[in-house]
Amino acid sequence: MAYTLGIDIGTYETKGVLVDTNGVIHAQAARGHKMLVPQPGWAEHRPEEDWWGDFVYVAKALLADSGVDPSEIKAVACSAIGPCMLPVDEDGAPLMNGVLYGVDGRAEAEVRELTDRIGEDRIIARCGNALTSQSVGPKILWLKRHRPDLFARTAHILTSTSFLVQRLTGEVVIDHYTAANFSPLYDVATQTWIDDLADNIVPLDKLPRLLWSNEVAGTITPAAAAETGLAVGTPVTAGTIDAAAEAFSVGVDQPGDMMMMYGSTIFIILRAQTQVSDPRIWYAPWLFEGEHALMAGLATSGTLTHWFRDQLAPDLDPATAFPMLAEEAATSPPGANGLLMLPYFSGERTPIHDVNAKGAIFGLNLTHTRGDMYRALIEGIAHGTRHVTDTFAQLGQSPARLLAVGGGTKNALWLQATSDITGIDQIVCEKTTGASYGDAFMAALAVGLVERADINQWNPVQQTITAHPTDTYDRAHALFRRLYEQTKDIAADLGAL
Repeated sequence: MAYTLGIDIGTYETKGVLVDTNGVIHAQAARGHKMLVPQPGWAEHRPEEDWWGDFVYVAKALLADSGVDPSEIKAVACSAIGPCMLPVDEDGAPLMNGVLYGVDGRAEAEVRELTDRIGEDRIIARCGNALTSQSVGPKILWLKRHRPDLFARTAHILTSTSFLVQRLTGEVVIDHYTAANFSPLYDVATQTWIDDLADNIVPLDKLPRLLWSNEVAGTITPAAAAETGLAVGTPVTAGTIDAAAEAFSVGVDQPGDMMMMYGSTIFIILRAQTQVSDPRIWYAPWLFEGEHALMAGLATSGTLTHWFRDQLAPDLDPATAFPMLAEEAATSPPGANGLLMLPYFSGERTPIHDVNAKGAIFGLNLTHTRGDMYRALIEGIAHGTRHVTDTFAQLGQSPARLLAVGGGTKNALWLQATSDITGIDQIVCEKTTGASYGDAFMAALAVGLVERADINQWNPVQQTITAHPTDTYDRAHALFRRLYEQTKDIAADLGAL
């Protein structure tokens, strides 16, 4: 029998699956790691330990648990958090920790400078996106200015997936979907690297070779085989960002399909008919040539629930804390007995792109319980999500159907609150295994074992959750937006302290 292997590196956990050509999962494995926050506004991973170390561990576990001969694995695909910024030397060794995606705001000054120098309209026209904390170009400029010794030794600038593919194959590549986040260094019209907008960031020969996600980047080298247990010569795809792999895993494949990922952050991907560029959201070529995608993401969601558990529920067993907190929140009515939370505990990404935004809980009194506060947290995230879906609607990009994925889908209260507040039905697929499952499908697709439409047989739709917005939530959302506007200046002043 033929198998494919998919491994995804998430913000807090790595997951992998071994799948046959019918989509049956024969083995699953996972390994946790931490997101490092060396100072406020920064977010990092350790490439050797958290990316490659996890990949090796999970690959070996999948082989051991399944008993599958490595020669029966016909292709490998990986995905990872992104877009990240990692400088490596001539040997591919990391020169520092990997700088994470938009939750890392260290290059705020470079974002402002490049935007002022080039002009936001010109950047959007060429790159499809405004410069934000999600953009890798300003982070490379930050590296050049603040770590000149490391920049001088840099042979290539990689993202997380590129690093894994290089370790597996020796090839330095990146998929177009990820590369579109390297503004102002990627032109969405020509789909090539450019330096005419800002020629002082990085020589273009230090950037990876561009491929589509369904293309084979190379094959497993003897060195990689020795570490992972995989067979020498096994094809490896170019890979992609985790959210894109997860979207594909649940059948986001037609224009109008939207994925809402309940993970460390809420991340949204909409397959669009054409390119749509707006400074409030992100655009990228989709995984396949000639196709388009629109993206949005909050800065916190699952990360915020972890903070709440650790800080406000230390009495609960961490293994069962989230179901227990959900039970407590379920005793609180919609509106959380008058509490409203701004979920900007790490600033905010789309649609406001404000690294200085701050979290807050409004309306507390001595009658409120932990359940009220946890419900307010969930509803605050849902209000932030509606801010995004309202933006999509304003651009004429409301979803034809919305597929919900991620660990948060196990929280029925969260799902329902999101549907109530956004007014959008959500579909939950049979398998919510995640990005690694999409990776396994992409690996099979790259070597001709499946057709694109086969994802609907691999992962059929399970159910539709329908809800409608209520007057209570409508009023709360209006207050949510007003509170943000009123607290922007306060947040900026607090950030300067």
